[in-house]
Amino acid sequence: MITVNLYYTGKNGAARAFTSEMVASGTVAAIRAEEGNLRYEYFFPMDDPETVLLIDQWRDQASIDAHHASPMMARIAALREKYDLHMRAERYLNDDNALSEQDMKFIKR
Repeated sequence: MITVNLYYTGKNGAARAFTSEMVASGTVAAIRAEEGNLRYEYFFPMDDPETVLLIDQWRDQASIDAHHASPMMARIAALREKYDLHMRAERYLNDDNALSEQDMKFIKR
């Protein structure tokens, strides 16, 4: 599993407007329906109203490559341009290891 955290930053509420249009246009639903997509969720940092965090999770690199090759990417790129957003990305690979026993002491279930 591969998780990509994308931080979209703009001005005057542009990042939040972008996410609203992504949802309203059906683009988010279409991405979530793509083969290999495991998660596609937006979050808003409490201390930075001009940034939106997207947690984008995929089964494998082939799923990401298919997504990037899809016509959906042109729609997303056009919306990013419309809202003049800048991006920062972080990529994480799942190591398939469960949390340690020590880690679990801090997890409330």
